[in-house]
Amino acid sequence: MSSDPKVADLAPSAPGLTGYDEQHAVTYMRILDTEADNADWREVARIVLGIDPALELDRARRAFDSYLARARWVARHGYRHLLRRDRPTSE
Repeated sequence: MSSDPKVADLAPSAPGLTGYDEQHAVTYMRILDTEADNADWREVARIVLGIDPALELDRARRAFDSYLARARWVARHGYRHLLRRDRPTSE
């Protein structure tokens, strides 16, 4: 049994970091790792996102594309939202 949180069909596209993003940070890291390894998107969709492209090709592709885009955004910009939120307030 996996402890990974269930993934939605599409990753968020909000301009800020969401609770969903925080819950799926490991998913995003896994996707970025697979991109660095030049893994086949179909394998990533099946293993990381839990969507079998042999059965649902269009859904798997849309999900993969949205999660990859969100993972890139989180890596480039989203972490700033965490840093601002975790900053102690001055007295």
